Amino acid sequence: MTRPVKNYKNPTLVSLEVLLYAILDVVEKDQKFIPYVWTVTRWNNEYISWDPDQFCGIDNVSLRTEILWKPDLTIVEMTEKDKAPPSPYLTINNKGDVEVQNDQVLVSTCRMHIYKFPFDIQSCNLTFRSIIHTAREIRLQPSDNSSEATEWSREVMRTQYEWLFIDMIVTANNATILTDQDVVIYTITMKRRSLLYIVNFLLPVLFFLCLDLASFMISDYGGEKLSFKVTVLLAITVLQLILNEILPSSSDRVPLIAGYCIGIFALMMLSLLETIFVMYLRQKSSQDTERDGCMIHESIKSNKESHDWTSGGFIYNVSSSETGEILPGAKEDRSSKLLGECYTLERLSDELRAMEKMLTLLFKSNKDEETSGYWNRVATRVDKAFFVFYVLVVILFLVFIFLEWQSDSIDTT
Repeated sequence: MTRPVKNYKNPTLVSLEVLLYAILDVVEKDQKFIPYVWTVTRWNNEYISWDPDQFCGIDNVSLRTEILWKPDLTIVEMTEKDKAPPSPYLTINNKGDVEVQNDQVLVSTCRMHIYKFPFDIQSCNLTFRSIIHTAREIRLQPSDNSSEATEWSREVMRTQYEWLFIDMIVTANNATILTDQDVVIYTITMKRRSLLYIVNFLLPVLFFLCLDLASFMISDYGGEKLSFKVTVLLAITVLQLILNEILPSSSDRVPLIAGYCIGIFALMMLSLLETIFVMYLRQKSSQDTERDGCMIHESIKSNKESHDWTSGGFIYNVSSSETGEILPGAKEDRSSKLLGECYTLERLSDELRAMEKMLTLLFKSNKDEETSGYWNRVATRVDKAFFVFYVLVVILFLVFIFLEWQSDSIDTT
């Protein structure tokens, strides 16, 4: 059960081969990478050898793993115990070469770079090293290079979940000081399949933005436009809550998809504020028009009552005899005539003043109508100018986000 070397000063050369069978899961929220890998460990036992000709041509045998020494290799990133049962047997040939094959379901940590989610490329490491043996005792090396490991992994790949396997980079860090340990790192690079996120998240948000643009064709005089914009804004808020359940909270940089949602939310909120302002201008114009109409109606009613009060007739009769003599009571009739003429002149004066007041009110009404039309014109101009500005900002924002997502550089911060 000790290290199988005849001279204890000689290290045991251990070769390692790792193939990727499946990508079972990648949990961005918990920063976990769960692959299904096949590992093959080989070394030489200097105490075991035989001549196959003396044993009926048998050149290798299978033994239980408990009866021979095995290198104590571990995976640094592993956070949970291997869920797959270990292989109970190992094989050894007539030259003493021992081989152990194991299928492992690894739950490992992996720092996720989600700046370009869902168009991100992730690289997760599986670092193999000995637990207690140093480079003086075990020299660890990979048995295949990066291209071979990538090609063989593609051939045996079973499932990739939502990820597309790109390649596997094999890096051997040999210790320069014998008190250190040799390390072999397998870097698995994979790309997310983004179609599902585009259909279920990005496009709905873009559709809501298009609906907000289409809402500019709704009339500003009713409350339908305002309620429609508020409803669309609430829908964006619900999608942001869903996104918050996917992305990890430990990210150093704000992901582009979060900026995408926040930017569209800010644009739609700005559009909502503009609608409130335009509706305020329209309402102000409508209130001025109604007030002027009420004032004109009251003035006409007052003039009508004044006219009815002063429109009484005066009957007087001035008679003369055929001889031209003044009849008795002529002086009284003449006085009544003069009094009636005074009342008539007073009535005409009142009507002239009423006409003057009416003209003044009409002039004021025309002026107020011009003022009311001014606010309507201001609201129309603000609406048109904001629509042009809104469309330009939306186009520039979407182009910027698209170019950032399509850039080839991989975030490594």
